[in-house]
Amino acid sequence: MIRTLLALDGALVRGALSCVLAAEEDISVVAEVDRGDAVRPAVQAQRPDVVVADLDLIAEDVPGPVGPCPLLVLAHPRRARGLRGMLSATRMVGILGSDVGPQRVVEGIRRLFRREPVLDADLVVAALRPDGPLTSREIEVLRLTAAGAPVAEVAASLGLARGTVRNHLGRIARKAGARTRVEAVRVAREAGWI
Repeated sequence: MIRTLLALDGALVRGALSCVLAAEEDISVVAEVDRGDAVRPAVQAQRPDVVVADLDLIAEDVPGPVGPCPLLVLAHPRRARGLRGMLSATRMVGILGSDVGPQRVVEGIRRLFRREPVLDADLVVAALRPDGPLTSREIEVLRLTAAGAPVAEVAASLGLARGTVRNHLGRIARKAGARTRVEAVRVAREAGWI
């Protein structure tokens, strides 16, 4: 049985993942916490085999809160820079996007328990890039969009088809965790991508 501790912000997400894990024959959730300062005491008390944690909850205290226990970090692409320190960790650290399906988390737990790597390549690249997860073309598209240019104008400026610009904007929104272009611009500015 793989004893798992969940350190996730948000009762709905944490509860849903706990239910998914409880349905697995080889995984049990031994504790759930929603604050960074509660991770270390829960790890010491429960001695889990794997910890699944939001980057935001543990970023201040990595690798401290989980000791030698394998850690599966769920991170949003816009927070990927916070993963840099974990990439050089001397113990097993898995990295997945916070938007992955629950089965990817289940498989990630199993892989870490077997001491196998679990990495989301896009997040690793985003963590190592100085300008965040956006490609240079996406940055160009977003800068023009942020300046108020409509899709047709962005396409004409960059020599792209309108559909290509819309595709770039869709990828940018997903990477930013945004629902709209305006929100994507705001997130990108706050994260220092543009």
